[in-house]
Amino acid sequence: MKKIAVFASGSGSNFQAIIDVVQAGHLDANISLLVCDKPGAFAIERARAAKIPSFIFTAKDYPSKEHYEEEILAQLKTSGVEFIVLAGYMRLIGSKLLAEYKGRIVNIHPSLLPAFPGKDAIGQALAAQAKWSGVTIHFVDEGMDTGPIIIQERVRLDENETRESLQQKIQKSEHKLYPSVLQMLLTQGDVINDTKARAN
Repeated sequence: MKKIAVFASGSGSNFQAIIDVVQAGHLDANISLLVCDKPGAFAIERARAAKIPSFIFTAKDYPSKEHYEEEILAQLKTSGVEFIVLAGYMRLIGSKLLAEYKGRIVNIHPSLLPAFPGKDAIGQALAAQAKWSGVTIHFVDEGMDTGPIIIQERVRLDENETRESLQQKIQKSEHKLYPSVLQMLLTQGDVINDTKARAN
């Protein structure tokens, strides 16, 4: 059973989905640490409820990204973390963590990358009047949502789609897809190089 760390900055809905499948025995992993850069984030409450240790930091308290990532890395090593799962973590991963966990950091993004990278992908899709959006799970590299894609799942936008309705659709897809992909990655242990796609 691999030890994983989940990185989150917000409400932690994907974090909760991962907690739920681990507790149900459907994901062969031990969530050893939550890393959170927002002391007021609800993800921290989810970790407390599940008795998961947290490392909480504020980036402005450190002179540079390198300094806070050094502390994150120390926490990961202390916890024996083997794999990093980003779940709404709103910071780019730096070179120190990328080097230490090469091929073992994954992210979930609420669009069909390369469309609508970065912040507010849902708002970007609505502003572009896109007919399709969706979910992408990908390995993390030094860029903004540019790492190799593992899998994508499409979500159709209705004619009168709102931010709230699209977010609900995308989260429903995320909460089902992310745990199943993590199970595949953690049990196989292989880096997936080909892009796969599933359409609703």
